[in-house]
Formats: sequence, structure tokens, C-alpha cells
Amino acid sequence: MRTTSAKSPFKPAIDPSLKRETTRVTERSPQEVEMSLARLDTLATVMDSAFRIPGTNVTMGLDALLGLVPVVGDAISAAISSYLIWEAKQLGASKFVLARMSGNVAIDTIIGAVPFVGDIFDVAYKSNTKNIALLKKHVDKHGLRNQGTIEVAYKEI
Repeated sequence: MRTTSAKSPFKPAIDPSLKRETTRVTERSPQEVEMSLARLDTLATVMDSAFRIPGTNVTMGLDALLGLVPVVGDAISAAISSYLIWEAKQLGASKFVLARMSGNVAIDTIIGAVPFVGDIFDVAYKSNTKNIALLKKHVDKHGLRNQGTIEVAYKEI
């Protein structure tokens, strides 16, 4: 455990008898990973492209609609987007992927908070969709997804 140093009452000293423990994300089965990705993909679709503007090919989601409500709407959007990042961490995304996802949300939140310009930006910039693409790429790269079965035929010689 940590104890207070005799030199400074504000800096905790680390007891050298303790070894540093690394916490590992709970291993998930490929089916659980697929279910999580499907759930997050649905949430990203609802947030970024749930509705089509009539007469155009432009899609928008709840993120753009929430952005119409000053301050509170952007805060709610950021909180929902933060859930996607939290879930990505639970799936074992690297710090680099999490940082890129956080950057996408920060850009969306900061520029989205600007009146009028931010509302147009929210329709065009789909941070949740970008974040899901980053997460899927990471999951595929590390083989966490169910890739199906490989059938092998053996011949007796």
C-alpha cells in the first residue's frame, strides 16, 4: 500500500515490497465482442446518421439534433460519445486508438458548440462513425473478432 513519506506529507511514498500489478481487461469471447460491436455500431448510427434530410442524400443523427440545444445538447452528445470510448477501452483498445477517439469527440464537441456553424458541422462531421471504424480496425488487427471457422481436409498417406 502507499504510505506517507517522512520528507513530504503531500507526496505518497510507494512501498518497495509491493510489486506493480497490471490490470488486464477481462477476456471476451468472439461472440461477446461481436455483440458489443453491433450495439456500438447501432448507437453510432443513431447518433450520426439515423435520419435522411428529405430531398437530399445528407444524413444526420441525434448528435446534430441535440446540438440545436445550447450547451446542454452538446454536453449530452459528448457523454454518449464518451460511452463509446469507455466501451472501446473495455474491449482492449490501445491508448493510441483511445486518444484518436477522444480527439474525434473533442473536435465534435468544441466546434459543435459554436452557434450555427457548429450545427452545420454536426451534420457533416460524424465522430461516432469514425470512432467505430477505428475500433473495428483495432479489433480486426488483433484478431478479437470471430472470423469464422476454417475447414481443413486431411488425406491419409
